Amino acid sequence: MISPIFVGHGSPMMAIQDTPCTEFLLAYGQKLKPKAIVIFTAHWETEVLTISATNDVYETIYDFRGFPDELFQIKYPAKGDIALAQSLAERFQAQGIPVALDSERGLDHGSWVPLSRMFPTPECPVIQVSVNPYLPPAEQYRIGEALRGLDQEDILIVGSGATVHNLRALNWHATEPDAWAVAFDDWLVKNTQDQNLEALFNYATEAPNAKMAVPRPEHFIPLYITMGSGDPQRPAEVIHRSYEVGSLSYLAVSF
Repeated sequence: MISPIFVGHGSPMMAIQDTPCTEFLLAYGQKLKPKAIVIFTAHWETEVLTISATNDVYETIYDFRGFPDELFQIKYPAKGDIALAQSLAERFQAQGIPVALDSERGLDHGSWVPLSRMFPTPECPVIQVSVNPYLPPAEQYRIGEALRGLDQEDILIVGSGATVHNLRALNWHATEPDAWAVAFDDWLVKNTQDQNLEALFNYATEAPNAKMAVPRPEHFIPLYITMGSGDPQRPAEVIHRSYEVGSLSYLAVSF
């Protein structure tokens, strides 16, 4: 059994820089032997939930600019699995969730950056899934619920995003986390561990500093998807917490 996890992927630089978060990802990945990985990435937005469906090696997408050439030389040669992608689609359809398959798109940095630190050499199929940031949190949670039980099949579900992701609020001179970001994560951790879904679904009005922490929800909603995919009888566990440039959160939670 492999618990679903939400991880913060932060800057693409984490692919080549060693930080407390990358050290955590490597150590955590070494403990796992998944048969496959299903990853919801904040950097693939679609109106209809879309699943990568290929048996080939994915193209590595460099969906960023202004970074060192070294980043653009990285390849993450993970393969897909059409049969598993179709199986996931059937799960969503059974719950009335519209779904599409995509045979062309490669892995964006929301996928290959954290996966390259967890599993430097890809050894199992990877299925990338898009997100729709305009759906409410309760619907994101329902998307995750459709995948419950995959943990019993040793399929690792990953939500890749960030709980606090406001690039305009980054503090490049910070020597410790910004208090407002910590307060938001504190609220989130407490309500997640308490399984207070009502509060979590209404985070925008109930959480402190919500508008600062989540100016746009595409990085935040993978948390709800991952939460929904976990066993509700199993308590959520904070497995890593660190920050960069004041407020960029690398909070990671297993469900």
